[in-house]
Amino acid sequence: MSDFSSYDNLKKEAEESGYHISDDKEFVDSLLDGINKNIERYGYAACPCRLASGNEEKDLDMICPCNYRDDDLSDYGACFCALYVTEDVLNGKKELQSIPDRRIKTLKSEKELENKSSPKEKEGCKFKVPIWRCKVCGYLCGKENPPVKCPICKASAERFEELI
Repeated sequence: MSDFSSYDNLKKEAEESGYHISDDKEFVDSLLDGINKNIERYGYAACPCRLASGNEEKDLDMICPCNYRDDDLSDYGACFCALYVTEDVLNGKKELQSIPDRRIKTLKSEKELENKSSPKEKEGCKFKVPIWRCKVCGYLCGKENPPVKCPICKASAERFEELI
C-alpha cells in the first residue's frame, strides 16, 4: 500500500519503484487530501478524481495507484489525475494534455464481455488482456500494455514481451 501521508513520502516511494510524482506540490497535496478523505470515508485509497462506490471490490481498479496508471503514462505522459507523470513531463519535454477516463471504456467493455461471454483467445487460452513478461527479471503482468517501468527491476517498457 502506498504512503499517502505526505508529498515527500509518496515521491520517495514512487521513485524507488521507477515512477515519478508531479512536481506541483500544492496540486499533489490536494490529491493526497482527497485520497486520505477516501481512506477515512471508505477504508481504501480510491482515486479522488473518480467517484467511488464505497464497495471496495467494485472499486479495486481505481485504488491508487490505479490499474490505468501505466497505460495513461505510456499514452499521455501522466495518469488520469496527473499524480503520476513521466520523466519527459517532469523535464518539460512533453506537455500535459487532457486524458480520457479509461475506466469508463473498461467498464463498458467488461459489460459487453459479460453479455457475449467471449474473452480474447490467444494460442488456445482465454484471457481478457495480454500477458506481458519482463525480459530482464521475469515479472509478469496482465494489462493492455506493458508497464512504463518494471516494478521489480526498473526495466523500461520496451524490455517487455507479450507472452499470451
